[in-house]
Amino acid sequence: AAMVESAMHEIAYFKEVDFNLIKISVKASNVPLMVEAYRMLAETTDIPLHLGVTEAGPPPAGLIKATAGISTLLLEGIGDTIRYSLTADPVEEARAGRQLLEALGLRERKNVDLIACPSCGRAEIDVIDVANRALAAFEHKKLPLQIAVMGCVVNGPGEAREADLGIAAGNKRGHLFVKGRNVAVVPEDEMVEALVEWAEFINEHGTDAAIARADTKLAEREAARDRSHLMDEKGEDANHAAEKIVEIRKAVGN
Repeated sequence: AAMVESAMHEIAYFKEVDFNLIKISVKASNVPLMVEAYRMLAETTDIPLHLGVTEAGPPPAGLIKATAGISTLLLEGIGDTIRYSLTADPVEEARAGRQLLEALGLRERKNVDLIACPSCGRAEIDVIDVANRALAAFEHKKLPLQIAVMGCVVNGPGEAREADLGIAAGNKRGHLFVKGRNVAVVPEDEMVEALVEWAEFINEHGTDAAIARADTKLAEREAARDRSHLMDEKGEDANHAAEKIVEIRKAVGN
């Protein structure tokens, strides 16, 4: 309340001289305080609001704090401009802002939206490494596609069926899928290169054309074979869930 009162007091000076080209910021390093202050201000005035969590700190904690505050308000229709205040390269601040707006559907996507599974006991590849290499390969390509990197062919194509393109691992091979349809099989060490090739084709010709050019029956047979191999080898509870929960709780101190 004190920040809002102070802001309204400052606004009064501009109103006295009939100057209206202003926007207001009531940033705070405390996320709940920042959110409440902006909500109150939005109910009080229609002057444009500049959102941010000040002194959020270095990533990843700073990214989480800033995103928690800014995204909450944007989803409520509050805010006109944003700023990530991170202890990091300003380029990272700008990139975070752009990616947030794209994720919320408030900015047209011009680059790849890379999604990836968190990895599990069935993953036969280093999902983190493949995802990072794919991210680097697409970094400077203007391809407004959603692309998935999934650790196993058991769940991957189904879980990421809304993605324009994806790849899932199985039996040391990569299974490419387009909108959930298996389209090709590639060696494990060619997974990222195959993603780039198919992404560029889809960007130019569309997903229907990509599916049409593929031998989907063969690709699905190969995927089914590798799914069976993984299920036989790893079993239903590939994650050893109970043991993993205990391990995670110990790591985070709960």
